[in-house]
Amino acid sequence: MSYTASLISSLFSTVFIIFAIMVVGYLVGRITIKGVSLGTAGVLLVALVYGVLASFVPYFTVGDKTIVLYLAESVTLENGTVLSATSGLFSLVSNIGTALFVTAVGLIAGPKFFRMFNRKSLSYILMGVVIIAIGTVVSVCIIQFSNDPNVDSSLVIGLMTGALTSTPGFSAAKEVAADSAKVAAGYGIAYLYGVIGVVLFVQLLPRLLKVDIEKERNEFVAANAIEVKPLTRKLVKVDAYEFFPFGITIIFGCLIGAVKIPGIGFSLGTSGGVLVAGLIIGHFGHIGPFDCRISKSTLNFLRELGLVFFLIGAGVPGGVNFISNVKPSYFLYGIIITTVPMIVGYILAKYVFRLSIFNALGSITGGMTSTPALGALISTAGTEDVSSSYAASYPFALFCIVLAARIVAGVM
Repeated sequence: MSYTASLISSLFSTVFIIFAIMVVGYLVGRITIKGVSLGTAGVLLVALVYGVLASFVPYFTVGDKTIVLYLAESVTLENGTVLSATSGLFSLVSNIGTALFVTAVGLIAGPKFFRMFNRKSLSYILMGVVIIAIGTVVSVCIIQFSNDPNVDSSLVIGLMTGALTSTPGFSAAKEVAADSAKVAAGYGIAYLYGVIGVVLFVQLLPRLLKVDIEKERNEFVAANAIEVKPLTRKLVKVDAYEFFPFGITIIFGCLIGAVKIPGIGFSLGTSGGVLVAGLIIGHFGHIGPFDCRISKSTLNFLRELGLVFFLIGAGVPGGVNFISNVKPSYFLYGIIITTVPMIVGYILAKYVFRLSIFNALGSITGGMTSTPALGALISTAGTEDVSSSYAASYPFALFCIVLAARIVAGVM
């Protein structure tokens, strides 16, 4: 193998690709226009662009070496060489990222989450339910009134789960829809705006409403200030870097997520399970004699790392499927399914539930099941306490989107 071929082979390894997307994505995310930036969601944009390029050139040959950019399935070349699929690697990266991010969110919110339960908590729960219900109604209307014969329940369920950025909903839809390929196409088309649209919404809305961020932050932090009492018993700290409690939380969460409700076959899945586990372990701070308290700096690092891995793992396959399936009208449908629930949700949060701007936006990101948007909201608000309203809305929104996918597929 020539030096050039060897160098290119190293440069286009999966590890290199993942971290190159991360680095370029952060640079793109720092671009600020009138005070608004994509932030970490810039990683998603770069991942999607890479996926689009890989859809045109999935692999190429330099000398005697074949370089794979992305393959959904294995390919056998004319000389008998078998190129292995790389889709599974990106799926693994996405799943690990989800587990890291949501577990960190649960552990951050856990110490205050259950202590904050009051009448407002019902508002957060209802926000999660109502936002998904609105998205479902909009989706059904699209099926009923579209003149395009290809716009059937399978495509629109994909658009709905993509617009609401719900991977568990997407998985449930593929199981019950008549055409799983259409579900995947719709999901890929709507996912881009589903992520970026909510990220921009939580940054732009406070500016459009001319919210005094510093004043709101101070009032919000003061309103949510709860004294977390230290543990009075001596506990065993297994490792200095606090990976043990984080790992055991994920294990516990996977067990919770695997439990299915009889009859409808619903489960929280990995993302919902680790969120619940994080809230519980974060609340108690220990499991038996083992100390499960984790420093804020460690949790912030793992949360950000998880978010980046999730965006790369989901963005590259989404970009691969984007060009071949997209139509302007389908993209517009996705925009509508994303935007209408956010706007109606905010109106309800402000005028019906009387929530503060940060609680309203937190419950909206939870109701939209938008992992990247929570990261953007934390950056905008300047406080991680917004995770509590996200954590309250998210599980119920998750349940509703999975249920909605099954209902729409069954009745339309």
